[in-house]
Amino acid sequence: MAASDDVAPPTASAYLDPTYWDGRFGKEEHYEWFKDFSHFRHLLVPLLSPSLSVLEVGCGNSRLGEELLREGVAGGITCVDLSPVAVQRMRDRLAAQGTHGVEVVVADMLDLPFEHESFDLVIEKGTMDVLFVDSGDPWNPNPSTVDNVMKMLEGIHRVLKPEGVFVSITFGQPHFRRRFFEAPGFTWSVEYSTFGDGFHYFFYTLKKGKRSLESNSYQNALPAAPKVNMFHEELESEDYIFRTNVEEL
Repeated sequence: MAASDDVAPPTASAYLDPTYWDGRFGKEEHYEWFKDFSHFRHLLVPLLSPSLSVLEVGCGNSRLGEELLREGVAGGITCVDLSPVAVQRMRDRLAAQGTHGVEVVVADMLDLPFEHESFDLVIEKGTMDVLFVDSGDPWNPNPSTVDNVMKMLEGIHRVLKPEGVFVSITFGQPHFRRRFFEAPGFTWSVEYSTFGDGFHYFFYTLKKGKRSLESNSYQNALPAAPKVNMFHEELESEDYIFRTNVEEL
């Protein structure tokens, strides 16, 4: 929830505690982090096909799963969230609608409970950004931030099929996120687009098994860190309290 002047924003550990989200989702029917499906549909639809098996990480009370069904995805859609309250309320919503084809599961994004190579497409929208709360200097994040981000990405890479695709929708700019996406051990290529009016969100497309030589050399070519103080702020009407500064690319 949005912070007021006299209330401190939640810490990173609070965001990783299911009780925080249980409290929120117990009161909230629906909210779409980083815009709803209509704003990035043109970027996601070309990656879809009827046979895809899809995993949405950190579904909250989003309706992305239903939108994917409407687009004809029929290979199985699994939505996971850390909050049992969010999961049960989403199950209730789907049942009330008579919607079939979406399974909702309680799961931790840092320890995904799925077999290797289970999904054709994994998508997260604003979920990884939680890990960057209290991360310190975005050019040199705290070790705990780095550890958690790598756990999440390693899990996603593991559950993707050999030619699967990971889509990450985020505030994180390429000069901050590519060092994670292109860490040794990951075989995916990294491409990105932007969407949104005024402020741009980033839509990353990572294709497993398609890593290029350019990706392998990127770790040695990171730009120098600017000598400015960076901190988290709210942007637009979003109520996450972990925004990194917005810079020109």
